[in-house]
Amino acid sequence: MPEQKTRMAVLFADVSDSTRLYEALGDTAAFGNVRQVIGLLKGITEAFGGRVVKTIGDGLMCAFPEADAAAQAAGEMQKQIAQRPPLESGKKLTIRVGFHYGPVIQDGEDVFGDSVNVAARMAGLALSAQALTDADTVAALSAPLRESTRQINALPVKGKAEEVLVHELMWQVSSDRTVIPGRSEPVSVPGGGPRIKLTHLGKQTTFKDTIYFGREAAGNHVVVADPMASRRHAKIELRAGKFVLVDQSSNGTYVIVGNAAEIRLKREEMILYSSGKFAFGHSTVDAGAEVIAFDCDVK
Repeated sequence: MPEQKTRMAVLFADVSDSTRLYEALGDTAAFGNVRQVIGLLKGITEAFGGRVVKTIGDGLMCAFPEADAAAQAAGEMQKQIAQRPPLESGKKLTIRVGFHYGPVIQDGEDVFGDSVNVAARMAGLALSAQALTDADTVAALSAPLRESTRQINALPVKGKAEEVLVHELMWQVSSDRTVIPGRSEPVSVPGGGPRIKLTHLGKQTTFKDTIYFGREAAGNHVVVADPMASRRHAKIELRAGKFVLVDQSSNGTYVIVGNAAEIRLKREEMILYSSGKFAFGHSTVDAGAEVIAFDCDVK
């Protein structure tokens, strides 16, 4: 009998950096926290009409009948995890989420197929507190939810002949407004609160909201002509009064804070403080590097 396929959204979510969590808290405390998170994610899955297919280590695999339900669940998962108080160590527990809508093969309660592999790959690419999907899934979303995503890169996926266009679900709410991707109007704002001043090609601009960087003019607030930069290379966002630089690129972001040694971020993030500089794709000291200087004011 030929295999029967049906279209559904597959979602993977897991606790970020769980190895360090177990090292920091010990097995019993870490397991207790992870179990609470899994329970929370299960409840959210069911609230949006999905079901848990299986738990996998420190995460779970879910299935939803429609792409919208998976996207809404992914956003709610991230929001509720972000609202949890810090652990006793002071560390915030975070999750990574990836989802994909497409044809799957159902065998009892389990699902199989290329769509499962793509969803797992999206979760594997996601940074902490990030939810990723792909262009095909974005196309299946309703218009309001499509407006809450933005393309960040084209990345290779195992088993795929061509790179997959990866999109981020923008679930965060900034200090001033909900982040809406694809809108490149300036976000520089006068007034109080945390601010970050950027100096790029002799031009100074002060921001107090999320900032996007990349070669592509559409959707980026700071356009970088450096050929080593990705079309959607990085972002700086305000979290709990701190500016966080998030690399989303193929070649990495090179950062110097104060007099410290240069650090390379590769799909990683770090808190910016005081002042410093960064460049995209290669070192800030390389000839031709398009360096951006920053100065943080978080008083």
